[in-house]
Amino acid sequence: MTRASQRRRVHRYTAQGDEGGRADTLAGEEPLEIRLHGSPFTVTMRTPGHDFDLVAGFLVSEGVVRAPSELAQMDYRSGIGPDGQRTYNVVDVRLAPGVPLPDTSMQRHVYTSSSCGVCGTASIEAVTKVSSFDPAADPVRLPVPGLLALPDRLRTGQKLFATTGGVHAAGLFRWPADSAEAADGPAEPELLCVREDVGRHNAVDKVVGWALREGLLPLRGTVLQVSGRASFELVQKASMAGVPALAAVSAPSALAVDLADEVGITLLGFSRGTSFNAYAHRERLVP
Repeated sequence: MTRASQRRRVHRYTAQGDEGGRADTLAGEEPLEIRLHGSPFTVTMRTPGHDFDLVAGFLVSEGVVRAPSELAQMDYRSGIGPDGQRTYNVVDVRLAPGVPLPDTSMQRHVYTSSSCGVCGTASIEAVTKVSSFDPAADPVRLPVPGLLALPDRLRTGQKLFATTGGVHAAGLFRWPADSAEAADGPAEPELLCVREDVGRHNAVDKVVGWALREGLLPLRGTVLQVSGRASFELVQKASMAGVPALAAVSAPSALAVDLADEVGITLLGFSRGTSFNAYAHRERLVP
């Protein structure tokens, strides 16, 4: 059985010397093969846990599905190890009747590492996806004080990080309707979902997959807060799910800013509790 965390022996050293051995808790990292109707589609390195959310979110990011009704079945049954036991490292997906299988040019010919969500894409053209949703049309208004509080709110849900210190997190937040203009001040945003993984793109896919399976796409009126940097691929994943705003604890890349500007996503960077930088579509912000 796969595990989200594992124990290993470690020797601790300080300036004073060897302090001896002890047990340490580490984040799990194992391969997950995604199959479509029994045929290999890709292999990604991930932290075990919420695998069906990860697979569903990955398929949204790839433009394969956009509604829960398009997923007929997901199961681990095809992953059997040499000992005859189920490995829980293979998920086979059956699409609903009438949902076309992706073009073979979308197939990942090499595995996707935990640090790269677009590695192995078969062509340059396949890197950029066209979303079925339009984040630019989302009229959401985002209160700045609430946005500043999101990193701390996300941290409270990072249970695996608290024990390992070695995973990324993504959290999905939503404000009550019209809260930004409420007479008594904006309401607190609701934390809808938190997911963790050694790969920041996997954490986002797990959130998006959860939302797909809950029937929440497109994710209008939401903010996706991530614990790391804002890369091109994270902006693209937000766009594919219809998320109008993405906030990152660290910096965005130049290409991430360009894509956010193009697709209509409010992009925030260096969001660390007391301030943030707005890189794209700051017209949604309510001081």
